Amino acid sequence: MSEFKIQMPKMGESVQEATITKWFVKEGDKIEEDDMLFEIATEKVDSEIPSPVDGVIKKILFEVDSIVPVGDIVAIIQTDDDDDDSSSASETTTDSADTEAKTEKTAEEKAPADFKESTRFYSPLVRSIAKEENISLKELETIEGSGAGGRVQKQDVLDYMAGKGAKKEAPVAAKAEATAASAPKPAAPKMNITVGADDKVVEMDRIRKIISERMVQSVTTAPHVTSVVETDVTNVVLWRNKVKDEFLSKYGQKLTFMPVFIEAAATALREFPMLNASVDGDKIILRGRVNIGVAVAKPDGNLIVPVIKDADQKNLVGLTSSMNDLANRARSNKLGPDEISGGTFSISNFGTFKNDIGTPIINQPEVAILATGNITKKPAVVETPAGDVFAIRHKMFLSLSYDHRIIDGALGGAFIRRIADLLEEFDVNRKI
Repeated sequence: MSEFKIQMPKMGESVQEATITKWFVKEGDKIEEDDMLFEIATEKVDSEIPSPVDGVIKKILFEVDSIVPVGDIVAIIQTDDDDDDSSSASETTTDSADTEAKTEKTAEEKAPADFKESTRFYSPLVRSIAKEENISLKELETIEGSGAGGRVQKQDVLDYMAGKGAKKEAPVAAKAEATAASAPKPAAPKMNITVGADDKVVEMDRIRKIISERMVQSVTTAPHVTSVVETDVTNVVLWRNKVKDEFLSKYGQKLTFMPVFIEAAATALREFPMLNASVDGDKIILRGRVNIGVAVAKPDGNLIVPVIKDADQKNLVGLTSSMNDLANRARSNKLGPDEISGGTFSISNFGTFKNDIGTPIINQPEVAILATGNITKKPAVVETPAGDVFAIRHKMFLSLSYDHRIIDGALGGAFIRRIADLLEEFDVNRKI
């Protein structure tokens, strides 16, 4: 008999830990390869983790709601293989994992009870440091986090403490200036909302809380400006109607309008690199890859943004295949963390809900997001060699929200106009 150690899997470059939200097995259960073991949740995605081997669950090292670092042992499976060395090594790892689990628990116990009132996530280590250094929750909330989604990490707290120490030794005038500059901004007043007898109070789920926090973070980080244009997409509509059946038969993919929008956006991003960027303090990071995220509505009402990597290097067939695959797996919670991270630009399709115009919020740390509206038939003036005539055309609105710290109206307007021109100039005779 031997033992196989199940580790907390790596969930993307920026994810360092995950919360175990559910166990599908218990100690003593017999399992087969690919049976689901447990479910985990991160700020980015929820995932179900399958077993890589057949065997019996010998030990479960973490309970539900435990926050576990990537790479830590979470369970041990006893297999039928003969390997005494493996068994011995496993026992050592188990002891180590038990010790780490106890350490995490101790850190949690040290944390102030008022952490429950916070809308931000703090790891047990950060909570422990805050407790030892007498940093109140109110003070901790003012610390800018360097982790994913603005998460406060150990080094952020240590840097903050070092800064406080420097202020104590500074001259009086310098100290006063530093104190004024670093003074926490007053929190927005909490609304005093009354609940009537006929009202129903619904608790936000975990994902909705994360979305809420990120939307507030985005609008307070980046001054949003929105530009809107109306574009004639008649050629796109006629082309899709002509080829969609052949496309499905040839490639096994349902052809929607979104891949065409993604293609136009990717082309424009290469021409306008400032829109494919991020802001880091007073520095602008021009992204080398064009990774376009597309918002997908899930059955539970929440949104998720899977990312098509290197969208500018894919043709319409590749974009369609990628979009359909990501969207289908997004709706069934089958996406991996790497598939919803690394975006450099986003698209939100308001037209899905028959909306004409939307003003989307930027997906940080990106600097712009495009919204596509509903396609409708409208009378329009069309120029012909014989003169202007009225005709029925397919029209839609495009709206672009962008970060006014680095993108002015002229640049933002030129970018969205370029996307509109690419759609209007689409070749109705294009081959698939």
